[in-house]
Order: sequence, then structure tokens, then C-alpha cells
Amino acid sequence: MTRRRVMCQQINIEKDFMEQMDLEVRELPIQSRAMYQSRLKSYKGEMDKLEKDFKRSRIAYSDEVRNELLGEDAGSSESQLIKLREERAHLLDNTEKLERSSRRLDAGYQIAVETEQVGQEILANLHTDREKIQRSRDRLRETDANLGKSSRILTGMLRRIIQNRVLVFILGAIILITIILAIYFNVRGH
Repeated sequence: MTRRRVMCQQINIEKDFMEQMDLEVRELPIQSRAMYQSRLKSYKGEMDKLEKDFKRSRIAYSDEVRNELLGEDAGSSESQLIKLREERAHLLDNTEKLERSSRRLDAGYQIAVETEQVGQEILANLHTDREKIQRSRDRLRETDANLGKSSRILTGMLRRIIQNRVLVFILGAIILITIILAIYFNVRGH
């Protein structure tokens, strides 16, 4: 009787694990979600099959125990005993399968948790990279604005240099003309 209770409790625990894994899989990124959903589906199928086998075995076992207690067919008790042993072996086999499934579910759950952690780390890294790119973009805009100002200043300075050279050339020409005229009037006046 206690073994049946343990089996029922274990089946309930497995169902809880399935529900938790289903929730975890739904929160995974789309790229890896399909793989884990197919695994979870196969685990659920195997779990349902084991649960049906367990129920069938339990029903058969309870029928046989009832028949034995009621004393039906004392001659067939040996065949019933053989059937009970076979059912017990079948139940033990199903228990082993259920335990293996539990271990696989635990491993799948661990993988889902690890995948979620890796996904969170990747998202954190992407967020950091995005901030860096944003800061670089802002600096580039500032540099571009400063280069525009510098270009305008240099253009203004170049114009002033050209204007100053033209003025120096004009002043040099005026001084040269004045010297030539002064020499001309000095020589002519003597």
C-alpha cells in the first residue's frame, strides 16, 4: 500500500516538474525553444504512458487481491500468485522507467535553467555593447560638429590671409609707385 502511495506522490512530483519545465521553455529565446519543446513533448508522452501502465497494473493488482481475499477459486490461487508476481515485476519495471524519466526531466530542467542563465548573460552583454555604441555615436556626432566649426574657421582664416596678401601687394605697389614718382620728380626738378 505504501509503495502505491509513493508511486502516486512521485507521479505528482513528475507532473509538477513537467509544468515547471513547460513554463521555463516558454520563457526561452525563440531559437532554442523548439528543441526544448520537442524534448518536453516526448517526456510528457513517456510520462503519460507510464502513468497509464501504472493505473492498469494497480487496477489488475487490486482485482487480484480482492479475488484472493474473497477466496475465489482456491485451485487458481497459484496462477493468481504467478500473475501477482508478474504484475509486481511489471510495476517495478515501470517504477524504474519512471525514475529514469525523472532523472531525464531533472537533466532537461537543469539544461533549461543553464540556457536561461546564458541567455541573460548574453542580453546583459548586448545591453552593454549597445550603450558603448551609443556613446561612440554621440562622440562621433560631436567630433563631426567640431570639424564643421574648424572647417569654417580655417576657411575664414584663409580668406583673411588672401586679403592681407592682396593688401600687402597693393601697399607695396603704392609705395613702389610713390618712390618711382618721387625719384622722377626729383630728377626732373633738377
